[in-house]
Amino acid sequence: MTKLRRNHAQSNSGGSSIWRKGGLFTLIAAILFLLFNRNAELPDGGEVESSRPAQVEEINFDDDDGRERKFKLYDYLPTSKTGEIIQHKYYTLSYDERHEQAEWVAYELTKKSIQRPNVKRSNNFRRDPQIPTESADDRDYRGSGYDRGHLAPAGDMAFNKTAMSESFYMSNISPQSRQFNGGIWRELEELTRDWAYKFGSLYVATGPLLDRPIKGTIGDNDVSIPSQYYKVLLDLEGEKGIAFILDNQVHFEPLYKFAVPIDEVERRTGIDFFPELMDQRLEAKIESEANVDFWPFSKKKFDLRNEKW
Repeated sequence: MTKLRRNHAQSNSGGSSIWRKGGLFTLIAAILFLLFNRNAELPDGGEVESSRPAQVEEINFDDDDGRERKFKLYDYLPTSKTGEIIQHKYYTLSYDERHEQAEWVAYELTKKSIQRPNVKRSNNFRRDPQIPTESADDRDYRGSGYDRGHLAPAGDMAFNKTAMSESFYMSNISPQSRQFNGGIWRELEELTRDWAYKFGSLYVATGPLLDRPIKGTIGDNDVSIPSQYYKVLLDLEGEKGIAFILDNQVHFEPLYKFAVPIDEVERRTGIDFFPELMDQRLEAKIESEANVDFWPFSKKKFDLRNEKW
């Protein structure tokens, strides 16, 4: 009996120890639960609901940190003839090694980004570290007589320092006549921002027509000098689009005279710009039209181009 009582006592002692350990674990679990759910709320139904925000589907232009961004356009990029697609944080491009520049640069331009205070222009022209074969170099342009022309303009990327810095990768640069870059091309870039502000957002795709005869090359890397450039604009919400094809030279005519349907740029480049972004019937309608009445042009900018720029 003595032995039995001893075993029984040991059993009770073990149970008490287990209870104490269990209570300790319960306490720790409760503390951890409170820590990880300190922002939780109790809705009317009485169930705990996480206060973490839903995944953001558009760019947050209010900060400049390293958090991942989701661009709707990234899921619906133009087709690439080279297969060398480079995705930066604020724009994507398809690089053409033969010509040492992008065949297109694509991004979404929004009213929200335009409303942000502009950061200082960086002017940090440099190689694109993501190009495996190395992009052109700033030295290729020195003494060439051609401007380092942006495809995604620095003005479109002025909403934070990272976007501005990315716009100066040499993969986003193309040799442009000085009077073209500072003239009608500048006018088109400024109007694009005006239209994005007015319509809320635009999908933008820009590039050189590299299948056309080029005007020669510059630099040790033989950077091609395009004879023409295009810009494709889509207002998906407003169900309208327009494109422009411009010779790489000085222009004195009004910009609207160079408007063409998106279909025309696709025909000349062999690129499908919005292959999955919308219903095929809507795509066919938008891309076959170029109604300049839907896109307000600025006589003031036209006069500035011809008189001062």
